[in-house]
Amino acid sequence: MKSVRFSPSFAGVALAAAALWAAPAGAVDWAGVAGKDVTMFYPGQAPFEWVLTGTEHSGAPVFKDGKNCHECHDLPGKSEAATMGKKIAAGEKLEPTPIAGKAGSITANIKVAKDADKLYVRLEFPDTPVAGAKMDPDNAVKVTMMLDNGKVPEFARMGCWATCHDNLATMPSGGTGDTSKYIKQSRVKMTRQGGADVKPADELEKLRADGVFLEYWQAKLNPGKPAVAVDGFILDKRAANASPAVTAEGKLEGGKWVVVLSRKLAAGAPYKELAAGKPYSLGFAIHGGNSARRFHWVSFEQSLMLGAGEADFVAK
Repeated sequence: MKSVRFSPSFAGVALAAAALWAAPAGAVDWAGVAGKDVTMFYPGQAPFEWVLTGTEHSGAPVFKDGKNCHECHDLPGKSEAATMGKKIAAGEKLEPTPIAGKAGSITANIKVAKDADKLYVRLEFPDTPVAGAKMDPDNAVKVTMMLDNGKVPEFARMGCWATCHDNLATMPSGGTGDTSKYIKQSRVKMTRQGGADVKPADELEKLRADGVFLEYWQAKLNPGKPAVAVDGFILDKRAANASPAVTAEGKLEGGKWVVVLSRKLAAGAPYKELAAGKPYSLGFAIHGGNSARRFHWVSFEQSLMLGAGEADFVAK
């Protein structure tokens, strides 16, 4: 991170910035960090099982042969995300109940940075109006990041789809139920309708002890109010930690949200350790316009390295 040399003339600016951005957001000189535009699109009812079904998804055979979602649909300068989202939001495919006015995609500029103690992730994206009913009247916007360190191989290949199944609430086999996100390792058996039977508690505990889960960070946002941080894990369900280690900052200014999520590199159990030289996978989701559940915009899988390396994001 760049160091800043303070002077009397700079003091007023520094104090004003501190008032707007309490630590950790104010600890990073974001102007000196390169960002990446990530197109996040509306996925409709496209679960993990659909991705793998060749009669429904033409890319299923090449995915099974080893290609990842990102490689087919989100190459630099050739991203299909916006086109896909537009078709799905309009009800042309994978959405039986399209919402009038729902945007098919939004673009978020994402930056990452680190210091000796923490990892910081900054997202900047346009505010979006409510489309249809307010599904989540308590939160105008929710920004979520999922993170893994290689323990869930599917996540590195398909991002959030590793947690999205046909039997989740509001999905084809889930209907009005309350099944939340999970990973296939938590189920006894998987079918085209997802996994109905959860493994016994002792097996789930062993999976968690072995690090076979996804970590998530979230900021709940409302204009003019402090961001609320939530974090947790996804194994047999999405479960929030009682006392989050993640810090969230957010503000709406000029029609754009600027959100910063951060946590310590070594936060201790149950968090994954973040260390230089090791590869990580990320997935992003934004619930705008008081939306909830699957009515969000999501990214394809993204890669992360700390310090140096080859990845979509390198935290320096």
